[in-house]
This record gives sequence, C-alpha cells and structure tokens, in this order.
Amino acid sequence: MQQQTIASITAQLQKVLIGKPQVVKLALTCILAKGHLLIEDLPGMGKTSLSQALAQTLGLSHQRIQFTSDMLPADILGVSIFDKQQAEFVFHPGPIFRQMILADEINRASPKTQSALLEAMAEQQITVDGITHHLPKPFFVIATQNPSEQSGTFPLPESQLDRFMMRLSIGYPSLAAELAMLKGDDSNISALPQCIDPLTLSEMQQRCAAVTASDALLNYLLALVDESRNLTEGFGLSPRASKALLAAAKAWAFLDGREYLVPEDVQAVFTSVAEHRIRQTSQAQGEQLSAKLLASVNPIR
Repeated sequence: MQQQTIASITAQLQKVLIGKPQVVKLALTCILAKGHLLIEDLPGMGKTSLSQALAQTLGLSHQRIQFTSDMLPADILGVSIFDKQQAEFVFHPGPIFRQMILADEINRASPKTQSALLEAMAEQQITVDGITHHLPKPFFVIATQNPSEQSGTFPLPESQLDRFMMRLSIGYPSLAAELAMLKGDDSNISALPQCIDPLTLSEMQQRCAAVTASDALLNYLLALVDESRNLTEGFGLSPRASKALLAAAKAWAFLDGREYLVPEDVQAVFTSVAEHRIRQTSQAQGEQLSAKLLASVNPIR
C-alpha cells in the first residue's frame, strides 16, 4: 500500500515536471528526509510549478513569498502592532506561518532579509521582539534562485546554504518532453488531487528514519565526508552535512522500497547534498568536486 501511494505521488508530480523523473524523486526525497530544498536554475524552468505541486500533492498549507530587493524581515515574519483597546502590542503573523513556504527568487532579497529564514529553518520557530512563535508542523522551505551571474542577485552566504539539505537544478527539458508540454493543456496546479495528508507524510518520514545502515555503509559515508575535508579547492562537509547525507540516503532507499541502505543510495543523493556546500565559486565547480569525491572513495561491501 505504501509503494502504491509513493507511485501515485511520483506520477502526479511528473505530470507537472515532464521528463524530469530524477529531479522529482530527489525533491520528494528531500521532503521525506525533513529537509529544506533549494532549486537553482534559469527563469521559466518549472521551479515554482514543482514547489506548488509538492505542496498540493502532499496536502500541506503553502504560501508563495516573492523576494525582492526592498523586502524587509517583517514582511516575512510578521510585526507587532500596538492595540489601543487592549493597551498592548499584538503580534500579526507574517506569511511564514504555513507548512510549506515557497521562497521565490530568494537571492533577489538583501542578506538581512535572507537571514530572517535562518531560525525558522533550523528550529521551526521565529523570534520577534524577544517572543518566540512556533511554526506549523511539518515545516518546509523550498527556495528558488536564479544563477548568481544574473543581475540584481545577492549570493546566499555559506551559513544559509548549509541550512538547505539539498540543491537541485532542473535544466532544459528534452525536445520530446517539451513537445508533450506544448501539446498538453496547461494544468491548474491548485486543482491537483491531494494524495496524502500531513499525518501520513509524518508516518512516511518516520519510516524513512527507521531505515537501517550497517557499520560498513556508515564508514563509507564518513570516508566521503573526510575526503571532502582534504580538498584544497573547496570547503569540507560539516557534521550537519553528514547527518543530511544519511537522512537523504535513507529516504532514497525508502522510495525504492527498501528498509536498509546500500552504497548506491548514498551515491544517488551525494551531489545534491554536497555540491552547494563544498563549492567556492560556481555550481559547475561543486558538481565536479562531488564527482571527484565519489570516484576517489570506494564503497566497502
């Protein structure tokens, strides 16, 4: 029954993002691993559509926040306004109080506004005027950004990038996929049927976390992490990255119907988890370094 549910979710998402089954599976892997997702690509590639389809399919309340250069942190978090009748400040929640937030074009906002998401992503709460407000559960941030080479962008700092479990790039569709898109009707994403509810999603996440990993598999994962720390042309992976890599590999195994990890699970998610953390310059450099690490460390079976 669980595999039928996964198949229906995957099939529905692939109808929105035609010809990109790997991207769809990786995005779903990130959600099942309780991670935040960064989608980096040129405008018009389907970043926003994928984000909205995920929320609709998984039955999550969602809010799209369009980031701009003049946006302030209060525009995201909310603001306290003095109420004369109550003679006190009353907090008015911002758009971040949803289960899934689409931070659209996040790198068009200033670093001060970008940092407003840090506490929310790390602790599922925000603090305004010294008062802590808890966010809905589950809570996910799916951020989209245009390439840093484009004008009007503020590159995300390493501390912000590290909060994203995975980074994906959709890329151009094949001509066959684009032809199918042109022939088909523009589907209304808000009309997509809901496949599961948040409770079912939580149960699936718990089953992902319960996937077992042998000592040999963990040693292979740590060998990859340790090798990254010896790179001279990139940054080493942090302990947070190690935990993210393990969680993502477990979710990938779960989607394949297994309750145990194999090296191929780690390899399948490694580039998406690692490349935005280890690169010093471009996306291409991060992908090259990830491929180098995978080639230099042999899995122990």
